[in-house]
Amino acid sequence: MRLDKQVAIITGGANGIGFAAVERFAQEGARVIMADFDESRGVKAADVLKENGHDVTFVQVDVADQDSVQHMVAKAVEIYGGIDILINNAGITRDAMLAKMDIADFQRVLDVNLNGVFNCTQSVLPHLIEKGKGKIINTSSVSGVYGNVGQTNYAASKAAVIGMTKSWAKELGRKGINVNAVAPGFTLTAMVEKMPDKIIDQMKSIVALQRLAVPKDIANAYLFLASSESDYVHGHVLHVDGGIMM
Repeated sequence: MRLDKQVAIITGGANGIGFAAVERFAQEGARVIMADFDESRGVKAADVLKENGHDVTFVQVDVADQDSVQHMVAKAVEIYGGIDILINNAGITRDAMLAKMDIADFQRVLDVNLNGVFNCTQSVLPHLIEKGKGKIINTSSVSGVYGNVGQTNYAASKAAVIGMTKSWAKELGRKGINVNAVAPGFTLTAMVEKMPDKIIDQMKSIVALQRLAVPKDIANAYLFLASSESDYVHGHVLHVDGGIMM
């Protein structure tokens, strides 16, 4: 197994890409902290995986709140004795055109998507430094690379995640810690599935592979970067977008 007995924290783990990652990591032998703001969904999702024999523990967290994040990290150490992998997957959208974007929505997206990544990484970092190794994977987006109409806040947060990833790679490589990012393209999550077929077809049309990603596509990228197979991949932004042409 590629992650045998390793301890992974995956934020935003109760649904979509995060749940696919929790399941994929557990299949590869990891002991997983499924961290999510939605306690009801998280408890149910963790129970399903436990019934399938996986070592998964749900912890409720608001990544935008440092105290909540520190509680999550403390629970991971209490339950599993340490941390090896952090997947900063939690994120939200509050889309609107610039002229109509509410400042509260702008700030909330930054609080979760940017500050949340900072809070989780800073809180986990001492445990990785103590071990002298570890993997940090941050979730950016093609919107953070190319920009996107109606996503001023989201694109800004995801572009900033790339900047933090590259800065941390320069700081932490000498400590044995790999830091990378994944930039997913359009992904067929529950939210996207509710969109009109016309919009989904438009999204597919700008992808070279002519299909949207499924959550497992992104989870597999996380798995590669978390495994020993990527030990010499560092400071990289892995595009998992089907060859998007924006």
